[in-house]
Amino acid sequence: MSKTHTTTALPPPSPRLLRIAAGSVGLACLVLGLKVAAWWLTGSVALFADAMESIVNVAAAAAAFFALRLSAEPADDEHPYGHAKAEYFSAVLEGALIIVAALVILHAAYGAWRAPQVPSQPGFGLAVSAIATIANAGWAWLLFRTARRGRSPALLADARHLVSDVITSAGVLVGVGLVALTGLLWLDPLLAGATALNILWSGGRLVRESVGGLMDEAVPPEQLSRIRAVVGAEAEGAIEAHDLRTRHAGRLTFIEFHLVVPGQLSVAEAHGICDRIEAGLKAEVEGAVITIHVEPEDKAKRQGVPVL
Repeated sequence: MSKTHTTTALPPPSPRLLRIAAGSVGLACLVLGLKVAAWWLTGSVALFADAMESIVNVAAAAAAFFALRLSAEPADDEHPYGHAKAEYFSAVLEGALIIVAALVILHAAYGAWRAPQVPSQPGFGLAVSAIATIANAGWAWLLFRTARRGRSPALLADARHLVSDVITSAGVLVGVGLVALTGLLWLDPLLAGATALNILWSGGRLVRESVGGLMDEAVPPEQLSRIRAVVGAEAEGAIEAHDLRTRHAGRLTFIEFHLVVPGQLSVAEAHGICDRIEAGLKAEVEGAVITIHVEPEDKAKRQGVPVL
């Protein structure tokens, strides 16, 4: 006979995560307004590209907020493992939106390259854009801290895109300033094109990472080694652990393996070993959801994780 011992608690995202996600939507709208104003003041296609990226920020921030709200829903009959993977969908959506925005920017940059225009009121426009960039930089720092502590793929994707936006905006500010000072009008569409390529690169990376989560990608090798070490150290009384598998789902890390115990061991004793292993794994891996399949000693494979 075998027995499956499972930890089913699925912790929802904290209220702080939801507040930060809601704040991201508000800030993204404010920054979008500032960058549209900077483009309207100057007519610069590079600043237009910067504003287009901010439209993506608004959509992505809203998607992240609703994904976090959905992931907070408890497990039910139709979703017995919870709704944590909802966060990955917002990250995939953000990547797709970035790619669309990049293509629109490239089209505008091509038009400006063929018919360049002198930016008007560059001083006011650059000042407004600089304020928006500083606000984005501060919020990106907060998002990184919150996303890593809360293990939120949606907020982490938002933070990475904001960092990319800040770097792009800083380059655009310098470039448009040079256009105004030197009169080299071809710099404006060139900067817009470079912005679009940078957006495409960051969007592709986001899509790749999010698809990895949707495809049940395993934990990194370093974390897997730590998991194996904990199982081996805490499984005193068992014989071995084998067929260890892991996967990420949003803020959760699913850990599953077979634990071989002596045939004469009672159910209560086997249960006690499982409890000890679970406690060790939860201390090592935040948000761990653990399934242990207990087997008698004739199922031993003499491979996998030896018990210390």
